Amino acid sequence: MPDQPPADPAGTSDEPPLGPAAVEALLLQARRKDSRYALDAYRFLLFEGLEFTAREHLKLKERRHMTGSELCEGLRALALREFGFLAAEVWRGWGIRATRDWGEVVFNLVGVGLLNTTPTDRIEDFENIYDVERALSEFDGGGAP
Repeated sequence: MPDQPPADPAGTSDEPPLGPAAVEALLLQARRKDSRYALDAYRFLLFEGLEFTAREHLKLKERRHMTGSELCEGLRALALREFGFLAAEVWRGWGIRATRDWGEVVFNLVGVGLLNTTPTDRIEDFENIYDVERALSEFDGGGAP
């Protein structure tokens, strides 16, 4: 789904990258527009989730567009690695109860200019990828789903 790295969250390479303060201000703006999700959910996706999904989960050599399904699977793998058996509780605390919630977060970040989508991307691309509670309870102790 998103195809912009956190290093250049403003858009094209013709634009200078945003500094940390500008990125944080845009994150706060996204959170104010949709307070269903904790600021940590926005940060997790933008600062860790995109890069982890591309580099470690999908093993991509070059940046490319990621689908909603790919991103949700990568976020799941990262959550299990980072939070272990507490992953479901952490996501609940952030307001993430379904994979569509990650789509809402993505499109909120698109709305403030921190991510880009393609013309064919839809919020529905994030629906019913997996049952969050069940998927985050499948923890084997090593972080691998």
